[in-house]
Amino acid sequence: MTQFLNRVSWDRKLDVKTPDQMKEPRAEEKFILRDRQSSGGTMDVLVVVDNFIAGTMLPCRRLLDSIEPGTGAVWAKVPDSGKLEVDAAVVAAKRAFAKWSKLTGHERATCLLKAADLLESRLEDFAEAESRDQGKPVHLARTYDVPRAIFNLRHAAHALPHLLTTSTVQAEAGVVSYVLREPAGVVGIICPWTVPLCGFVNRLAPAIMCGNTVVAKPSLLTSVTAFMFCKILQDAGFPAGVVNVVFGSGPSAGELLASHPDLPLLTFGGTTIMSKRIVQTAAPLLKKVSVKAGGNNAAVVFSDCDLERCVATLRRNSFINQGETRLCTSRIFVEESLHDEFLSTFVDAVRELRVGPPSDEGFFMGAIVSKTQLEKIREYINSALEERGTVLCGEGIDVCYVPDANKNGFFMRPTVISGLQADSRCLKEEIAGPVVCVVPFSTEAEAVSLVNKTCLSQGASIWTSNLVVAHRLAHRLKVRKVWTNCWSSSELDAPSEMETDSGKAALAARDDLEFFTLPKTVTTMVLHEEEGEELDFY
Repeated sequence: MTQFLNRVSWDRKLDVKTPDQMKEPRAEEKFILRDRQSSGGTMDVLVVVDNFIAGTMLPCRRLLDSIEPGTGAVWAKVPDSGKLEVDAAVVAAKRAFAKWSKLTGHERATCLLKAADLLESRLEDFAEAESRDQGKPVHLARTYDVPRAIFNLRHAAHALPHLLTTSTVQAEAGVVSYVLREPAGVVGIICPWTVPLCGFVNRLAPAIMCGNTVVAKPSLLTSVTAFMFCKILQDAGFPAGVVNVVFGSGPSAGELLASHPDLPLLTFGGTTIMSKRIVQTAAPLLKKVSVKAGGNNAAVVFSDCDLERCVATLRRNSFINQGETRLCTSRIFVEESLHDEFLSTFVDAVRELRVGPPSDEGFFMGAIVSKTQLEKIREYINSALEERGTVLCGEGIDVCYVPDANKNGFFMRPTVISGLQADSRCLKEEIAGPVVCVVPFSTEAEAVSLVNKTCLSQGASIWTSNLVVAHRLAHRLKVRKVWTNCWSSSELDAPSEMETDSGKAALAARDDLEFFTLPKTVTTMVLHEEEGEELDFY
């Protein structure tokens, strides 16, 4: 990773005003990577992130600390971008739009496929950086996050060109119509910290493949892999200004993107509270907005399920990525006759999960993304205790042992809580951490009511051997995705759009096309086959 970052970072003093003042880095400009001796005796790397505007890495005089979750130490300096940087990025994107939008789908796809190949060749560098930046285990970044980003690039390049034009022959009317899907302009992308690289590329790839240009803002907590990806874009031959990335805080750079008059489209990933704020900010400008928020997902476990498989899968999908993804299960509703047996088996299985340094291959869970998030999760656990819930394992019960080098990191044992009532905060609100609440139900109707009590669910899994019950339940649950006897098994072309308090977002290729383009219908009158003359309907 150090060698890769050496190729993308420069220590320069340059004020950003307009893209006209931007220049390529000189050979004599020195690298910014500074070796520092850690307390453990190993050499770490301090990464100084630059903004990426008009195809150039540009430093910012105002820098913010980015903390490595596994150690609690500063490992990166991130620009504190403001109006100057955001305006410069928008200007660069508007200038690039004129040419980029006129390229054929094949020409744009060539750039995306090249970026995918380059990312694949540097997979290990990105996996290491993603792990250090977000706190997730490096093996998870290596086997899921980076490969998924590569897949997203290739999927957009292959799928979208075939959908950009459709045609219809209306023989009875004597006309031929076709619909052009035209790019909308400059797209603003505000990325979450849950899956930083994958979340960034998932929105970026379809946006630019449809002919738009982009100004993106990664999360302040997880900026490094987006910064590294800017070098990928350069090497892949993307024209200057097609993709611009400004780094900084949500209240500063994020708000500026949401309120910018020259961004007709905005896509956001984050908390429900921030999603509502983003929509309110963008509404007066009539922006087209897509938000992905929430993640208080449920599992419904019936007594006739395959208990061994159910427990193994729910343990994984509840605590993978420290429970910090919007598809993680945080509410498990179990049929009364199975409740006690399930709870005992599940708690024993959860206790076996190992928590430790993200760089260590032997741990299932790494560190929570930030100290603030760790404190928020603990607040929810304390709230559960005040509501007479019982913590069966995890926080406050089981000791979390980590090496001395990681003693200041943000670690938490996976936690299971029982005994909560349906109106508990932990059941209604998104925790975004390794906490699962288990609640019994007596009837199918009660299970549906419990799942639907919050509108923050992205998905739900149903565990039963009776597929009639599974399908009936699937139709009644107010979620975007339903899995039966499995979890997170779907394709990118499977639509998942649904409007709830967890946001309205499009994830399938056709949904991306709808969001990132504007339709234009062209109708041409043709000669009638029998009469040999044009038809007049007016």
